[in-house]
Amino acid sequence: MDIKTEAEFNNAISTGSVLVDFWATWCGPCQMMGQAIERELVPSMPELKIVKINVDEASELAAKFGIMSIPALFCFKNGVKCGEFVGVTNTAEIRSCFV
Repeated sequence: MDIKTEAEFNNAISTGSVLVDFWATWCGPCQMMGQAIERELVPSMPELKIVKINVDEASELAAKFGIMSIPALFCFKNGVKCGEFVGVTNTAEIRSCFV
């Protein structure tokens, strides 16, 4: 799910387990992290909603959340932030936020 506005963001994180991925097309580490998420988290956590925010297309949203480095990953459970990671991160660490 690609998000571009704050309203879309708030709606997306309101229920369930949500991983928000701030990324950009030109960012090599972002591509690596995206592949790891698809390969390792998606199959093992089918209930996890993945929200992608391209910082070039949603710069106001990235600024609101103080994104200075990407990839930046935020974990939410029912609208409450339960974890945050910057850079390429082991998917086991991400998974632990949702247990």
